[in-house]
This record gives sequence, C-alpha cells and structure tokens, in this order.
Amino acid sequence: MTYRTPTAPRLPSRIRFLLPAALCLLAADSSHATNGMNLEAYGAKAGGMGGAAFAYDSGNSGVMNNPATLALRPDKQNDFGLGLTLLAPNVSASHPAAGSVDSNGTAYWMPTIGYIRNQGDFAYGVAMMAQGGMGTEYGAGSSLFAGGMSALGNPVALSGQEIRSEVGFGRLMFPLAWKANERLNLAGQIDLVWAGMDLQMDMDGNTLAGMMGSGLATGGITGALAGLGDLHYARFDFSDNNDMTGKAKSYGWGYKLGAVFKATDRLNLGLTYHAKTRMGDMKTDDAHLSAVGSGGSQAMTGELKVLNFQWPETYGIGLAWTPNEKWMWAADIKHIGWSDAMKDFRMQFVAGPGMDLDVTMPQNWRDQTVVAVGVQYKPTSDLALRFGANQSSNPVPNDTLNPLFPAIVERHYTAGVGYRLDPANSLAGAVTYAPEVSATSSVTGITSYHSQMSLRVNYNHTF
Repeated sequence: MTYRTPTAPRLPSRIRFLLPAALCLLAADSSHATNGMNLEAYGAKAGGMGGAAFAYDSGNSGVMNNPATLALRPDKQNDFGLGLTLLAPNVSASHPAAGSVDSNGTAYWMPTIGYIRNQGDFAYGVAMMAQGGMGTEYGAGSSLFAGGMSALGNPVALSGQEIRSEVGFGRLMFPLAWKANERLNLAGQIDLVWAGMDLQMDMDGNTLAGMMGSGLATGGITGALAGLGDLHYARFDFSDNNDMTGKAKSYGWGYKLGAVFKATDRLNLGLTYHAKTRMGDMKTDDAHLSAVGSGGSQAMTGELKVLNFQWPETYGIGLAWTPNEKWMWAADIKHIGWSDAMKDFRMQFVAGPGMDLDVTMPQNWRDQTVVAVGVQYKPTSDLALRFGANQSSNPVPNDTLNPLFPAIVERHYTAGVGYRLDPANSLAGAVTYAPEVSATSSVTGITSYHSQMSLRVNYNHTF
C-alpha cells in the first residue's frame, strides 16, 4: 500500500502522548473550561460579582452556589427563572516546528430554568442548569496534528481528519432549605446528574507502542495492531455532531449541603459542601477505532466506556456584608478536589470476543483554590450595578497539559446589572472577561493559549 508522505514539519514523537487525553466539555449544552472544568459563576447576579454567592440570595442559581441561600427570601414567595449563558473562548496552540492553529470552538450556549417556592420556614423547588466542562475543535488538516512517528520511529502522516474533544455535565436539582431560626438557615439538595462526551483523536504508532510497553494500553486488540506491521497511527472516533449532547453518555447523582448564618443584621456567613458525583461509566455502542500500518489497515466498531469520570468534591465559605441599602460586598473561597477526580482518564473499547483495548492516560490534576470577590451598588431601589473578580490557580500540570483541553484560565473580571421592571418581573445581565494565559507542555513543547468572554442573561418572575 502507498501512504501520503507528510508535508508538515515533524514533531517529537512524545507530542502525541497526551492527545488522547483530550476530553471534556458540559452537559445539556456545551461550555468551556474556566475554574478548571467548573464555570466561574452561576447566574447573572453572581456572574456580575466575580462568582461570589455563598452568603446572600443569588436567585434560583443558589441551587448551584449554596442552596441555604434560597431560604433568605420572604414567606409565600414563588420565583420562576429563565437564563441563558454564552461562553466565547479563544483558544490556540503552537509549536516551533509545526506552527499554530486556532480552535474553532468559539461559542457555546447554555439555557437554565428553575422554580423555587418559599412557604413558612421552608424553601423548595426544582432547577436545571449546566455544571461546566471543556473541549476544543481543531478541525481537519491542522498542521499541528498532521504527522507523527510510527511504532518503529519513522515519520508518518496521521489521518488528517477532524481533531476535537467535548465533555459536559448538567444537573437537575431538588433543594430543600429550612429556616432553623432567625439567624440560621440549613439546606440539603439531591442532584440528578448527566454527562456527555465526544472524542475524535489520532494517536501515532510510537505513542501507542510506548503505552503498550508500559502497561497503559492492554487487551486483545494490541495483538491485532501488531499484525499491521509498522503501526502508523490509531484513531478513536465517537461523536454525535450535536452541540447539546455527547455520543458517550452517563447518568448518576450527587448532593449538596449548605448553611447561612446571620452573624449580625448586616453580615452573613455562608458554608457549602458539594459531594463528588456518583456517575456510571460513560458509554456508547457506536464508537469507531481504526488503525493504519505499513502492512495494511483495520477498522472496528464497538462499545466504548469511559470509566469512573466524576465531577469533583467542592466546599467553600463566603461572607456578604450589607452596610446600608445601597451597598453589598461579598467574598467566597472554595476548594475544588481535582486531584481525586482527574487523576487518570481511562477508556475501554470492545469490538467482540477477544477484541478489546483498555487505555489509561494519567492526568494528575492539582486541587484548586478559587477566591471570588464582588460588590453591588444600587443607585435606585430598582437598579443594581455589580462588579467583581475571580482568581484561581491552574490545576493542570505542565507534563500532562494537552492542547485539546487547556483548562489553564486563572483570572476573571466581571461586571453586571440588575433591573426590576415591576414588582413581579426583573432582568439581570453580566459579562466576564478572562485575559489570555499560556502554558507550555514540558513533554511536547506545545504552548496553549486561552482567553475567554462570557455573557449571562436572567429573567425572574415573582408571584
């Protein structure tokens, strides 16, 4: 057989080692990485205040922030809310020998809906919102992914097809908040969680052979790949080409706990705990694995599972100070346990009896501390102006940094506005700017660049 001679400059063989780990983007829609995979804020009110929302009423979005804040509202109040978030990332990757390429994933939309009723000492209801995620779309024919090294160390062309990854999480939430007394609110919440994933990715023969040699790739298919002679590459491909879902899906649950304590009439303290999810394996019955070698090619269709992919444990503390009717100041600190949830990425492919492949890709993310601060000023009783900032550490180590999901953003600057149209209806909007950051993989030499804009709009009807 004859194969196209690659025209793109050759990258060192280890550059492909991390490409398969390129996963992750949202649920119910598609989003992009902010605080790791977490959105930096939930709801337009918190979105204007840097994401800080643990100790004051942030609207129905309290189901994602601290459900105990839902009990801060008056008795016999019902709130129905609709929201829409646009995330507009600007991501690119470059290498001195292969040039640069921009991600085509530049606009992701996320709708939200929620209903909360306050009755007596309790607040309860239901809401559906996107949690977060990440991913990139580099399209077909990118020079950065055009060529690699074969199992025997020869320069070879890869598939030239589209390279992308997308993962997302969404939640359907059922909160119950209780006014324990005049000073203390407590809450518990059950979340039904779903996730979706698409992955279209080439892995060159040299990388795959190294993974087999180190025990990171095992199974009967490894023998079949050896029969193709000098292995050029293998391609993993499962995608439903839908911006709202992923081809591989999983379902599960989680829970949240919360408390708000009124230290004084002007100062609130908020505490919240979000448990690590309990998700089943992501699964699709229609995944494709193809391989090309010097002695031929092979294509297989089968079942693919992504094993134990979970949303991490999160906990935090917040303050909200309202010195008078015009001003409110808020600050949150939260801890996100990425080191447990993103230690490894593992997937299993089965095409039939004895035709299986088990691949493990170390990620070794670090835990993340996020600090959010915000201020609200009300020049009139109907108008609120909001500003804030959000600072976090980069959770992704340089030796596992992947251009397909560079979750490296560290800072966010926010502004927002809220306006009460009449006693029953209000609107809020917020904009977030995350300035560009860059990081270079110590293994591949590929530098990833990431900046981002976000827009949020919420409508609330009180009755």
